[in-house]
Formats: sequence, C-alpha cells, structure tokens
Amino acid sequence: MSFDLPKATRALLIANVAVFLLQLLAKDNSSLMLSQYFALWPLGPEQTGMTPAGNVVHVGFQVWQLVTYGFLHGGVMHILLNMYGLFLFGGAIERTLGTRNFVIYYFVCMIVAALAQLAVVHFFTGGFYPTIGASGAIFGILLAFGMMFPHERLLLIFPPIELPAWMFVTGYGAIELIQGVLGTQAGIAHFAHLGGMLGGFLLIQYWRGKFPIKPKRRLMR
Repeated sequence: MSFDLPKATRALLIANVAVFLLQLLAKDNSSLMLSQYFALWPLGPEQTGMTPAGNVVHVGFQVWQLVTYGFLHGGVMHILLNMYGLFLFGGAIERTLGTRNFVIYYFVCMIVAALAQLAVVHFFTGGFYPTIGASGAIFGILLAFGMMFPHERLLLIFPPIELPAWMFVTGYGAIELIQGVLGTQAGIAHFAHLGGMLGGFLLIQYWRGKFPIKPKRRLMR
C-alpha cells in the first residue's frame, strides 16, 4: 500500500467522492433525478411513479447506466468501503498494468458486474429496483491483486490473522457466491460483485494470452 497513488487511481477516488458529495448536496428533486437517470435499472419497459412532490417520473434501463451506476453510492459506509478497497489495491494494480490498461480493466469489471446484475434480476430474482456503487469494479481489482500478487500477506481484522492474497480472494468470492445463492444480506448485489471478479479474470487471462484470440502484448505476471 502506498499513499503516493498513481494518477488513474487517484482520479477515480476523486470522481467517486465528488459524485457522492453531489448526492449529499442535491435537493430532493435533484437527488431523485440522479437515481432516475444514472442508477442501474432492470431491463424491460420503463415504469412510472410519483415523487413526494407530486411529479410524475419514468424510470428504466438506459445503456449509459452500465457505467454511471458505479459512481453513485448509497451512504457514507458504502462509499468508504469501496474507496478503501480502491485505495488499498488500486495503486498496485495500476502500476502493474499501466495506467491505460488499468482504466480499461476498471471499466470492464464495472460493466460486466452490471451485466451480471441485470441478468440475475431479469432471469431469477425479479423485482424493480436500482443498483448503485463501485463494488463490482473494486471486486475486480481485488481479484487482480490475488492473481498478480498471490503470496502477498493480507491481515484480516476479524479474526486477526494473516492470509495469502490468493486465499483471501478465493474465500471472499466463495462467501459472495454462497450469500448470493442463499439470498442473505438483502440489498447487497452479490452477483454484481461476482460479475466484477469474472470480468477481471477473463480480461487478465486474455492479456496473458490464454484464449485463441491473442493480445498484442502479453502481461508478464
């Protein structure tokens, strides 16, 4: 972990915090508009609702929401946890991949996380509710850390033990899968987290030349 963050990691931290401050400062109608247009809404026709002020609004999926949802957060703890993960692991991954590839990686994880969430809601859980947060991208970064620095030691808070990064990431992913299947911790998009990890894994494997279509330059780690 370094406090001297590379430029893309630093820019993403600033952007997320700036948008969250905008959410906090926005008045009721403006805050509603942020959610209406930029949160990730399920696939299907728009639905109509009424605001507390009596205004009619239409909400539904738009393609830009695959990215914009990742810059909205649902509360202080939500953004703190996500930005803490970006702060801890983002710099190491950006230095390994390079700034351009890191930015590509971040947004690929975010978009695949969104697609996974849309698919799960559409085909399995149903319901009409928005998804917000950078968690999918952060889980992708965590996956990259486990793959590129598998033997780095990470200290858990509870219980206070050290684990190699690969074991921590594998265990965390397994917990997310179990909680998603069992439907525990309602309100947390477990399959978006897993989608972010899947997107990151596939992109890293592509960059490592593991697929029939090869990249121009392979990652060495």
